[in-house]
Amino acid sequence: MSQKKEAWGSRLGVIMAVAGSAVGLGNFLRFPGLAAQYGGGAFMLAYAISFLIIGLPIGWAEWAMGRHAGQLGYNSAPGAFACIMRNRWAKYLGIIAVIVPVVIYMYYVMIEAWCLGYAVNFWSGKLSLHDAKETVGYFAGFVGAAKDASAMTFSWHAALPWLIGVFVFNFYLIYRGLSGGIEKMCKIAMPTLIVLALLLLVRVLTLGAPDPARPHDTVGNGLGYLWNPTKVMVSKTQPAAGEKPREVVGSAAIAEAKAEVAASGGSLELREVGVIEQLANPSLWLAAAGQIFFSLSVGFGVIIVYASYLRKNDDVVLSGLTASSTNEVCEVALGGLITVPAAVAFMGIASVAGVAGSSVGLGFKVLPLVFAQMPFGMFFGGAFFFMLFLAAVTSSISMLQPGIAFVEEALGVGRRASVAILGLLTTFGTGFVLYFTGDLKALDTLDFWVGTFLIFILATIQIIMFGWSWGIEKGFSELHHGAAIRVPWVFRPIMKWICPGFLLIIFAMWLMKEVFGYDLAAGKTGEYSYYITDLFGGDKASNAAQLSVAMVLAIFVFFGLMTARSHAYARAQKGLPKND
Repeated sequence: MSQKKEAWGSRLGVIMAVAGSAVGLGNFLRFPGLAAQYGGGAFMLAYAISFLIIGLPIGWAEWAMGRHAGQLGYNSAPGAFACIMRNRWAKYLGIIAVIVPVVIYMYYVMIEAWCLGYAVNFWSGKLSLHDAKETVGYFAGFVGAAKDASAMTFSWHAALPWLIGVFVFNFYLIYRGLSGGIEKMCKIAMPTLIVLALLLLVRVLTLGAPDPARPHDTVGNGLGYLWNPTKVMVSKTQPAAGEKPREVVGSAAIAEAKAEVAASGGSLELREVGVIEQLANPSLWLAAAGQIFFSLSVGFGVIIVYASYLRKNDDVVLSGLTASSTNEVCEVALGGLITVPAAVAFMGIASVAGVAGSSVGLGFKVLPLVFAQMPFGMFFGGAFFFMLFLAAVTSSISMLQPGIAFVEEALGVGRRASVAILGLLTTFGTGFVLYFTGDLKALDTLDFWVGTFLIFILATIQIIMFGWSWGIEKGFSELHHGAAIRVPWVFRPIMKWICPGFLLIIFAMWLMKEVFGYDLAAGKTGEYSYYITDLFGGDKASNAAQLSVAMVLAIFVFFGLMTARSHAYARAQKGLPKND
């Protein structure tokens, strides 16, 4: 049955949609925490390098391959992979680019619901927090972290009603289609998000020192903690096991620390850690490269699908650069200046350092208490979490479109049927995550194996496909067709050699550290991470983790069967246009 081909309504619309898919919770929570954890200025240098040799190359590759596949009538990743690689197995590799966004959506929509629930509870005055213990307890009760199924209750202070609301809202938008749903929502949500972020930024930067009793806990020192290229650390000369150095920020605090060290009789020492020393830490590069995937939505299977709906002569080079730049503005200039400085001003550097690398810890266990102590905190707290909700909405709907395109193409059905099928599948998956909320085990497992492991694999496959299977010459010819600007020549060797090599090195480092437990910088030499013991640890194994991985494998088999029976993909692997 012939289906009317969808298309974007405007160039601005597709840029907003791609930027919306990239601008998410990671911009305002994950990025600032990682920047603070890994040295601020040093992290930004590694992040900028990763952006140039990973983010832009993979993004441009996805834009080019997606538009090329779209001209042959293929809008799904399996179809795009098949028509570019021209072999029977390519379509099955493309399934990874469907599984990644669909499975991530199953738990990401949970966090989207948390953000909306917190926003409404702040604005309605129902969220009144007085200390850290109460804040942590409220979050655990809201998400059901105490035990499995404890979140499945209808209450303003539980995730379930908010989850139902945002789930229905997301599918309503995706049902409306590209221009009527995704594009229209992103054109509204992105400017609103930026206005809210600017409002919060002005409020944070004018906080000063909220508590006169703690003169060193200021927004200025919070910015210093986040961005200073050189770190000043105080530590014991003979630290106890697991005891970490204490960072000191601000000239007055450093002067006091020097006096403290001088009076310690040699039990304390003060040292400066420079940029070069920080860049020698492999974990910093791993964190910076990993953040690129979360920041730009590269390797998610989203951009290649979005680009397939472009017209033949639509620009992809400047559009890709603009979408990436919009995301970077939101991340560095807004996200990097709001969360950590505000938390330092109210909680102090020591408290923030304990949760700097945790998006959940920073966003839902520290910042609610910060807003509770801030003048007009109910308003600003609600504005902050509503901003996060808008960022999550634009990301969530982008994760659904690859699944919609796949179901339409594999089964030859229209949008209404594909929305129904994907809705049933994601309802089951989200219900699974909602049930296994004890210690957020299902969410954590899926985020690790799909939201990190498979993203690394998919990104590597895509850049190798662009530079080697398709070929740099064909790839750049497609990029420059209708381009408003040309890609600099230097990106040819980057996209063919440097980016794949860098990805493989980073991926190997990540496996050694996060899976097999080798982290020489931290003194760990070969102890399996709990992600492995949760699956194969015998008595230490987790049923929730094992079932989570089993669910992903079952979805892979299901999608594989759909792919195998598709006549469209049989034509794609021969390089033929799809017959509608």
